[in-house]
Amino acid sequence: MQATFNGTVLAESDDIAMVDGNPYFPREAMNTEFFRDSRLTTVCGWKGTARYWDVVVGNQVIANVVWAYDNPKPDAEKIRERFAFYRNKGVTLI
Repeated sequence: MQATFNGTVLAESDDIAMVDGNPYFPREAMNTEFFRDSRLTTVCGWKGTARYWDVVVGNQVIANVVWAYDNPKPDAEKIRERFAFYRNKGVTLI
């Protein structure tokens, strides 16, 4: 699977974990030059606390479009060291 924004590859991997209909990429698939830490965090009852990144390509920014559970709850352990993208915010997943 590949995640792109305006033709720029943000992440690519064949090792995808599907959770709640979202593909989670392994952390090593992240092209870090296009990711900027965000201060946003959210809490999911069964997965735990999520942290976020913005995607930055040139002068274009999509805020809080990427998330990960760095310390997931036991039932969500398969997404440890993985990240996902919000759909319909500009990132294409193919």
